[in-house]
Amino acid sequence: MKFSLPTSVRAPLAGAATLSLLLAAASCVSTERETSTPGRSLRTVYTPPSGKGQRVSGATVLNTVQAEHAFSGAAPDKFQLQLRGPRVLSGRLYLTVLSAQGDTLHREVLPARVLQDSTALTVRDREISVLRGMNGFFNPGRFTAPAGAAPAARPATLSPTAWNTLRTDPQAVAFAYPTAQGEHHLVYSPKLGRAVVLAE
Repeated sequence: MKFSLPTSVRAPLAGAATLSLLLAAASCVSTERETSTPGRSLRTVYTPPSGKGQRVSGATVLNTVQAEHAFSGAAPDKFQLQLRGPRVLSGRLYLTVLSAQGDTLHREVLPARVLQDSTALTVRDREISVLRGMNGFFNPGRFTAPAGAAPAARPATLSPTAWNTLRTDPQAVAFAYPTAQGEHHLVYSPKLGRAVVLAE
């Protein structure tokens, strides 16, 4: 004996079954899309790129310029000028000269304003002038050989004999650079075996 539901009951049941199947299929498609998308997760935590949001201080490196030039011997020495500080105009310039063997020949700290263009009107223009001054700090024209041709007075820390040795050493090389006290000359004399700072 077959049992049959009335048409008024069968229609709603069929509609409910169809709706359930559609919802299940949609759920499967959604799940498949989520799992097939690489690198995506609702729980992923955003990490800022490195260097963003860091505080600047007097030790923050803003710019570095390097060059190689024959100075203490036949092998070129390494010259480095590094700008450190919270801002360009208030920063300091760290001048370092290393021999080809890695020995420190000279180390000096200068205010960044020595490279500032006094005619610049805006802060941005003054900052640009400092950065441009760094780019040209080690220009070949700043090096003089022999060093005796560089105009300078004998420093008080150098004896007359050592001064004469320095001035007459044909292998001595001088490097001219600006300071807050005017232009200085860094001279390395192979005869003296050390670098000497001379002021005009």
